[in-house]
Amino acid sequence: MNLHFYKYQGTGNDFVIIDNRDGKVALTEEQVNHICHRRFGIGADGLMLLNSKPGYDFEMKYYNADGRESTMCGNGGRCLVKFAYHRGIHRNLFKFIAVDGEHEATIQDNGWVNLKMTDVNKIEQYYDAFILNTGSPHYVVAVDDIKETPVFEEGKKIRYSEKFGKQGINVNFVEPKDWQISVRTYERGVEDETYSCGTGVTASALVFAHNDNGFNRVEVETLGGHLAVEFNKNGDNHFDNIWLCGPADFVFEGELTVDEAGKD
Repeated sequence: MNLHFYKYQGTGNDFVIIDNRDGKVALTEEQVNHICHRRFGIGADGLMLLNSKPGYDFEMKYYNADGRESTMCGNGGRCLVKFAYHRGIHRNLFKFIAVDGEHEATIQDNGWVNLKMTDVNKIEQYYDAFILNTGSPHYVVAVDDIKETPVFEEGKKIRYSEKFGKQGINVNFVEPKDWQISVRTYERGVEDETYSCGTGVTASALVFAHNDNGFNRVEVETLGGHLAVEFNKNGDNHFDNIWLCGPADFVFEGELTVDEAGKD
């Protein structure tokens, strides 16, 4: 099977994207895993298909690097919006459907893509950490020194713990400071630290919101660059009008032949 692919990244969170509006592309778990492999494939944190969907500008189909279809990816959604624009879908306000429901997005004059996330109505405290779902499940814990935190070792331990091992969870380590936080994430499905995780950044910003109620904007630093999360807080653990804001950039495009076993 011959594929024309595109590579995009949002603050270092990188994705292979395929325009599948004609519905002709169907990939196996092994093929997706091979394409995303950083030694034997193109290399990416995930793969996305841009699908057609009646009533929407497009449908987002997302696969983790392990080849499995996954839950929502915030940076992936932002990259797919920019890709859709580059493929001729021009909107002032994009409306698309993903695994966690409907999303809206805008492209700013500076090239940033702002993506509306799902509302959050529950944050569970778990010992010294917090658990919430922002389209994907997240574990958020504060640390004193983000640079010295052993993210891979500690993140893997939590992700595969007895409580979370079956379904998996993304683990975010956060160093808060005023209205800015620094975040590093161990991401399930990639099974490693990624340069940035959009749903993880969103979860971390909500956990460390400062206002009791009203509009919040939290600036976020990741290994891959700067993001911002805007939202309204309405009482304890109720958040709506949540927007993940940041860059999304084209990297390169190419051709790939993938056989039935997933090897090129």
